[in-house]
Amino acid sequence: MTEYGYIRVSSKDQNEDRQLSAMREYGISECNIFVDKQSGKDFDRPAYKRLMKKLKPNDTFVIKSIDRLGRNYEEILEQWRIITKEKMVSIVVIDMPLLDTRTACDLTGTFIADIVLQLHSYIAETEREFIRRRQAEGIAIARANGVRFGKSEIEVPKSFDKVYREWQEKGINSRQAAEILKVSQGTFLKWARQMNDETK
Repeated sequence: MTEYGYIRVSSKDQNEDRQLSAMREYGISECNIFVDKQSGKDFDRPAYKRLMKKLKPNDTFVIKSIDRLGRNYEEILEQWRIITKEKMVSIVVIDMPLLDTRTACDLTGTFIADIVLQLHSYIAETEREFIRRRQAEGIAIARANGVRFGKSEIEVPKSFDKVYREWQEKGINSRQAAEILKVSQGTFLKWARQMNDETK
């Protein structure tokens, strides 16, 4: 009967220390803690897959909060079923004592755990959808107010015409022209194409 901890942060620059500290306080051995640094939108995660292969009946799977397992409502419920029913492994959610399948042995305990699980899984996914919708609405409002997204356009310098003519006359190449104008070669060539279109 081995206890394993699973930690997930949404990106490589996020810090897992808070979850790691919770696992240590719970008493999980360092060698039994698995960490993924990627989104929770699906279960295609290397550390999670390795942990799933190691789990044996009567082991315990520990996470700090239900949203660390994932954010997709149906997937969380499916993984919960696989872990508890197929692998016969207990699950402990540190931040939610009601989600401790070791204590939910009787019918009532299992019923309560299932309700709490479904509620929290639903809230996690709904929150993600709300954030995404709020971001989309914010972008739409900003665009309507004239805000431009992406890289801002570099202003064409006054010396461009002279450099452009020299480039056309083969006096310099595009790389040299870009260096004179202090822009990238791609930017110079874009300006040159625009100039060609205008003079056609």
